[in-house]
Amino acid sequence: MAGSRPLLVKIVTAGEASVGKTSIVRRYTEPGLAAAAAASYIATVGIDFKVKTITFNDTTVKLQIWDTAGQEQFHTISTSYFRGAHGFVLVYDITNSDSFQGIRSWMKDIHEKADDEVDIVLLGNKCDKETERIIPKHRGEKLAWEYGVPFFETSATDNINIEDAFSVLVKQIMKKLRGCPELAHPWLPQTWACLNNNLWDCTAPLPPSRNCVPLESFL
Repeated sequence: MAGSRPLLVKIVTAGEASVGKTSIVRRYTEPGLAAAAAASYIATVGIDFKVKTITFNDTTVKLQIWDTAGQEQFHTISTSYFRGAHGFVLVYDITNSDSFQGIRSWMKDIHEKADDEVDIVLLGNKCDKETERIIPKHRGEKLAWEYGVPFFETSATDNINIEDAFSVLVKQIMKKLRGCPELAHPWLPQTWACLNNNLWDCTAPLPPSRNCVPLESFL
């Protein structure tokens, strides 16, 4: 709605290391740079995030997409960012059976750390590597059906289904926020985000500290 404050929606990626979470986030948030970055791979260390502004039914929405590390040594850090999330992009690699087996454990972490009713989309990534496929598409579909979540096979390299997957997730999130708008955080200037515990104070600025950054610096 014109003149209203944009809404801040928190989305978190989850999944084992090297499944392509960072490439998916980059493809969605920085499509012009994603293709050039696809040839190189640098593992996410701890946590990273990107911001993308979209319009949904005349409402301006700022998506804050947290890209978590999948390595075991970062598991505690990664899952600490699950709290307060509106949605999750849960990813496995169709060429890696261990990453598929790990989905149930990530689902358990999500439901323990986040709200039981949080929205999730399941992605079978790297579908451009058909000759290396280990996980058939029907297994991903069956797993998604068990959890009652949408499923897409994606390729960050070839830009297959990335936009569609995020669009479906955002649509589900916004349906809930329409009924309970206080669940979304207004994007207020001079509001501070505490990166240690992921708490957001949308009514008054928090005192600056070494663990906090101004939200406007995310733009």
